[in-house]
Amino acid sequence: MMRRLLQPFWVLLAVIFLIEAWLWDHLEPIVERIVALIPLRAFKQWLSERIDALSPAMTLIVFAVPVIPLFPLKLAGLWLLAHQYWFSAAVVIVFGKLLGVGVTAFIFDVTRAKLLQMAWFSKVYEFVMTMRARAAALVKPIKQRIREILRGDGDGWSSRTLRLIARFRKSVHEAR
Repeated sequence: MMRRLLQPFWVLLAVIFLIEAWLWDHLEPIVERIVALIPLRAFKQWLSERIDALSPAMTLIVFAVPVIPLFPLKLAGLWLLAHQYWFSAAVVIVFGKLLGVGVTAFIFDVTRAKLLQMAWFSKVYEFVMTMRARAAALVKPIKQRIREILRGDGDGWSSRTLRLIARFRKSVHEAR
């Protein structure tokens, strides 16, 4: 009974976790393109060479430190929310989130090998990857149902709603 009551909570948690994972996966190539455009590739090479000389514990510090400068940005977003600047707050918070995930993906790419040498970090990493797979499995039937509904296979949907969805999809595809 309790498990059934908590099911929506777990699905919400899984969706949030998958959004984070999706951001990570999709921001990493964008960060790579940015690295190619500006001289970050040389910085990445320089950083890799320095990290090779560090112990895994010191590498953990290198991995954690870039997140610290983003903290004031998050505080600014909260301040904007507190003063009811909704749009500005949303822009600052989303920008901070995207920047944070992008920087973390960049630094993790450089530090991953050293960090995984630490047994506890390796276990945490495996746990996160396992939770990511479980979250994907939990959300998969919901995503499938949404796809079926959007294709027009939805039981219980009125024909008017389905026509509106089809018209919207058509307008989106025509805009491309």
